Amino acid sequence: MRTTVGWRADAGDTLRRVPLERRDLRADDVAVRVDYCGVCHTDLHALHGRDGRPLVPGHEFTGVVTEVGPGVTRFAAGDAVAVGNIVDSCGVCRMCLLGQENFCYEFPTLTYDGTDRHDGSTTLGGYSREYVVREGFAYPLPSGLDPAAAAPLLCAGITVWEPLRALGVGPGTRVAVAGLGGLGHLAVKFAVALGAETTVVSRTPDKAEDARRLGAHDLLVSTDEGQLAAARDRFDVLIDTIAVEHDLGPYLRLVAMDGTLSQVGYLGGIAVETMSLLAGRKKLSSAGSGGRAETAAMLEFCAEHGVTADIELVPSSKVNEALERLSRNDVRYRFVLDLSDLS
Repeated sequence: MRTTVGWRADAGDTLRRVPLERRDLRADDVAVRVDYCGVCHTDLHALHGRDGRPLVPGHEFTGVVTEVGPGVTRFAAGDAVAVGNIVDSCGVCRMCLLGQENFCYEFPTLTYDGTDRHDGSTTLGGYSREYVVREGFAYPLPSGLDPAAAAPLLCAGITVWEPLRALGVGPGTRVAVAGLGGLGHLAVKFAVALGAETTVVSRTPDKAEDARRLGAHDLLVSTDEGQLAAARDRFDVLIDTIAVEHDLGPYLRLVAMDGTLSQVGYLGGIAVETMSLLAGRKKLSSAGSGGRAETAAMLEFCAEHGVTADIELVPSSKVNEALERLSRNDVRYRFVLDLSDLS
């Protein structure tokens, strides 16, 4: 086993700096020095929802390859890489063969709190100085991307990129993004870069300036009935990034005939009136993470168009403070941990 150091929660929710063990490299493994790791709402849910099991969060990170297994052909020591929220899959089911490893029938191996497919151990996340991963689930980090601001692309970014691509967003498409947080601000950047007419839907008008800065053409205030009525049936695609349970009805009314609302923020149970879909043949969909091919394509697109996350970079020693602030939505728009203080 290899020894590193990272941030782990044991009995409670407080993360403490502790030694961690990583597996010795298998033939197709790369060892990555983790430099920057995003802080995701999923990390909060995992910390609060577990049954006291030890947990090392972190599933969107960038770093540098330090060592490779004997069978590795795509990477060498010194290469800049990025790793997302899945690190393995069965590789043989229909979804894996389609390049949608994120929908693996046997469930993909999660970057943390997952089960290693070879030895049954529990995976430990990127809030650590080293990670060992199969080369097929590491991605070359284009040289034009800032590695700190690129880290959230590997979860927040791919989560909104995949539905935008699957729904054919491009020039001539009218896109609305509901919620302007970690997911939403990247959805806006992607939709704009893809050439779509892009509108932010927010509860209050105080994010209008940010929406324009991100490239949005308009902002709708979701508490203003007049604005919503005027925008009825306006959008071909609505990406709903709101992370709490909410009524989808008002948002479906904004969707155009044969358009789609893609719910990517709240992953709990929802209730929808059939009439909200029937009147206009509207569609309700969702998406989660992305396959390997689309993740690589997203990173290349980001490098070409200069798309990265708006981040607040903090030393990893402030991880508990960052998580507490995130629970209050006190960040615009993504915390990223600088892991160099673990050296």
